[in-house]
Amino acid sequence: MAVTAAMVKELRERTGAGMMECKKALVENNGDLEAAVEHLRKTGLAQADKKASRIAAEGKIMLAANDAGDEAVMVEINCETDFVAKDENFLAFAGKVAEAALESDSADVGGLMEGDLEAERQALVAKIGENIQVRRIARMSSADNIGAYVHGGRIGVLVEVAGGDAELARDIAMHIAALNPAYVGADDVPADVLEKERQILLAQAESSGKPADIIEKMVSGRLRKHLAEITLLGQPFVKDGDLTVAKLLDRNKASVKGFSRLAVGEGMEKKSENFADEVMQQVKGG
Repeated sequence: MAVTAAMVKELRERTGAGMMECKKALVENNGDLEAAVEHLRKTGLAQADKKASRIAAEGKIMLAANDAGDEAVMVEINCETDFVAKDENFLAFAGKVAEAALESDSADVGGLMEGDLEAERQALVAKIGENIQVRRIARMSSADNIGAYVHGGRIGVLVEVAGGDAELARDIAMHIAALNPAYVGADDVPADVLEKERQILLAQAESSGKPADIIEKMVSGRLRKHLAEITLLGQPFVKDGDLTVAKLLDRNKASVKGFSRLAVGEGMEKKSENFADEVMQQVKGG
């Protein structure tokens, strides 16, 4: 596979490595982006894989919950610009979608948007002049505490907490919004994900030239640290860094059953505006 400038650019954005190192890694891995990321991490050239935190598209995360507090939904509604994301017509439509999602018993966007809601979306697109889409629905039903939190309309969390109280559940939701854990606990991390990380850490440690027994201790220690970083229970609580979330839950005789976290534009590429190119296209077209 031919290595393009766009591929080199994306790898550089994801890893923070130099341009030549990125190009070399892509060439050596036949253009496989994920393999190139792993190669750069193993050789210590990658600063961090930044792709997961790159937010591209605009829009809002809208929350709706029933009066009993045992059911809640979050909906991601996207638009093209931050300006439209603050528009009262867009926000009114987004709120209506969230309420409709709460009343339904499905997380299927296609089913939700049949009929009147889809007609309203199309009318809003015509009125505002931007592409507007309902992208995702996350819903939670539970007899336990449901913690719900939306930060700035851009990050939303639903978390199911057994035990404790409503305040604890909201605090946990706020923590998840801030620190973005991938899993609840170490037992929830898939074996292949764990093994892949172990191999990366092993390759990094072996480059130190230290004895095998020391390398094994280094890898074990770094793997424990990595697990603490990616799991909710292992992370320091956002309101008290001296306390892990696991200890906070133990103090309150509570446990987390599961959570959902949505961030606006996650995994989407934002439209890149190049006004010089736009003018040139208009001139050529004219």
